[in-house]
Amino acid sequence: MCRWAAYIGAPIFLEEIVSRPGHSLIHQSHCATECKTAINADGFGIAWYGERPEPGLYRDVLPAWSDPNLRSLTAQVKSRLFLAHVRASTGTATSRNNCHPFAVGRWSFMHNGQVGGYDSFRRDADMLVPDGLYPHRRGATDSEALFLVALAEGLAEDPRGALERAVRRFETISREKGCAPHLRLTAALSDGERLHAVRYASDEHAPTLYHRWSARRQGRAVVSEPLESNEGDWQAVAPGSFCTFEGEAVTVEPFLPEARRAAA
Repeated sequence: MCRWAAYIGAPIFLEEIVSRPGHSLIHQSHCATECKTAINADGFGIAWYGERPEPGLYRDVLPAWSDPNLRSLTAQVKSRLFLAHVRASTGTATSRNNCHPFAVGRWSFMHNGQVGGYDSFRRDADMLVPDGLYPHRRGATDSEALFLVALAEGLAEDPRGALERAVRRFETISREKGCAPHLRLTAALSDGERLHAVRYASDEHAPTLYHRWSARRQGRAVVSEPLESNEGDWQAVAPGSFCTFEGEAVTVEPFLPEARRAAA
């Protein structure tokens, strides 16, 4: 399982989320507390929004704690909206193309979780990506494929519905050709204006997800694990939830892929 953190609000230095807190994302890369493995050393990445619609992207295969360029970048770059991720591979190679976040146009996406038995149906998953988007398939992860399928399903017009449809398609293939757990995910995605996050699983073990508004920063952090142990006002996101963060406002909607709706 990976760890990630996202932020939306008044511009701050990236280090205020990525490296400075006591349980920052860099700290979680070697000392995570709410996932199966404490070590997330198979690469890292940051997508941040500035003056242009498309995000900047910095990714590498080094462990996040050992890259001095990452600390230098986060100490100098300010952003009003960014996504950061430390990776623990679930089977695919440690390469820059497999590091999150992924970006296509103005959209960025990162994921923590797994698709059960993905190695046994990777070709089937790739076939879900239409020809027009397939040139953006640079790596081999289930996460990147899921992102591209969500784009094809209409992410720009209907983020929640598009991701529900994409998740349903992956979960269906996993039930047919893969193995349990068929799908577990938390994901963050953004068009540069709003930040969305989802928590879902096909079983009872959805990965953890929290958010917190900071009056000091005038912004909201959305994270896999709370960034400080002495901040008691982190709000846990319930499983089966799709959240939209814009300014100080939070909208929480049910996240019910069609396969789950049909069974209800």
